[in-house]
Formats: sequence, C-alpha cells, structure tokens
Amino acid sequence: MITASGLRKTFGEVVAVADVGFTARDGEVTGLLGPNGAGKSTTMRMLYGLMAPEAGSIEIDGVDVRKDPMGAQARLGALPDSHALYPRLTGRENIRYFARLRGIDPMTAASRTEDFLRLLEMGGFVDRRAKGYSHGERSRVLLARALVHDPQNVVLDEPTNGLDVMSTRRMRGMIRELRERGRAVLFSSHIMQEVSLLCDRIVIIASGRVAAEGTPDRIRDAAGCEDLEEAFVRLTGEPVPVD
Repeated sequence: MITASGLRKTFGEVVAVADVGFTARDGEVTGLLGPNGAGKSTTMRMLYGLMAPEAGSIEIDGVDVRKDPMGAQARLGALPDSHALYPRLTGRENIRYFARLRGIDPMTAASRTEDFLRLLEMGGFVDRRAKGYSHGERSRVLLARALVHDPQNVVLDEPTNGLDVMSTRRMRGMIRELRERGRAVLFSSHIMQEVSLLCDRIVIIASGRVAAEGTPDRIRDAAGCEDLEEAFVRLTGEPVPVD
C-alpha cells in the first residue's frame, strides 16, 4: 500500500504541489490524473524518490520514505516517464543487471526474466542490444526491469504513452495481472477510456491539490455527469475547447 499525506513541492516561486494526499491500496489500480501543470508528474517523482517533498510524508507498506529510503524503495517498482536503457546491453542483460542491483540471486533473476518474456512477449527481441529497440520494445523491458524484484507496489507514469495498439494491450494486460496478484498499482494516464477500463479508484489533481477522489462512479456523481472525460473537465476547471 502506498500512502501520501500533505505533500508539498515548490520550484522557486512556483508551487508545483501544494497539498496532495491519497492511498493506493493492495489489489487495486489507482489512477492519478491531472491536467498539464497540475502537479501530477511532480507527485509521481516524489513517490519513487527522484524528488524529496518539502512537507508531508510518503509511506510504502508502512515504511517512511524519509526515515528508511532504501527499505521503502525495496517495496516499490517504478516505471518513470523517462525511457532510458543501457544501449549496449541486451534487454535480458538490462533486466538481470537491475536484478543484481536489487540483490537478487542469478537463478531467481533468470527465472523471473523468463516469466516476463512470456507475459510481455519479449522473446523476439530481448537478446538484441537495446540501442535499436522500438518505443514499445523499450517500454516492455523497462517494465520487466521495474518488476524484477517482485515489488508489492508499482508506480507507472503514463505507461502506454506513444505505444502502438498491440503494445498498449500488453501493457494493460500486465496491469490487470498485477492487480490479480494483489499488488498496489498507481498509474497516470491522459486516456480516459484506459482509466475507465483499468481503475478501481481515481485521484484527480488540479492546481497542486486533490480535486476529487473515489471510484469512477463516485467521480461521475461528484461532477454530475455520466461521461468520465466530462467529469474530469468539470472537476479540474479546464476550459472546454470551442470548435
């Protein structure tokens, strides 16, 4: 379970995150949504340790990120918005290298890598150098790398962004698989159809604060409409484009 409370982050005079708090529960997919500039990406980066909050707290399975950052990160798998792999290593070597960094023994790492080859259909490219990978191939290796230590909690920052139809289906299937295994999954997306298909709960951020939180039905009820995209627009105060 991921718990955030009272998070705040500024950059000079710009308040990126003013007061954000929510819980991503085990066995659920929680969507973190927000318009550009709302503080969503900054919140995600604080969760997986790229930034430190100026105020507030983050706990991963009850482990305080400030007091025990290594212990918290051991319980977390993150797919950030940057898609960097070691280009001279193969996909398999990238996964196993990160397994070694996590202290996983070679036999366990090899077994888990084989599982990912099957689940993410990576057999056709995993033994090629990563330098020539397509965006979809890179994303699948990055996801396997993030999950190789079998974390209870997973944070995915726009995991289907830029993917083709087949790669998107694989990624969504993996998210469902993680939920079925009882993992806490927190992911961001701008695709409302995807959010509606996958999310058990939704957290909407606007102007650095939580504007709404709850099940998709509760979000629709709060906005007084049936369409999730329209609910998002109403709750965030985004202007409606005029044709």
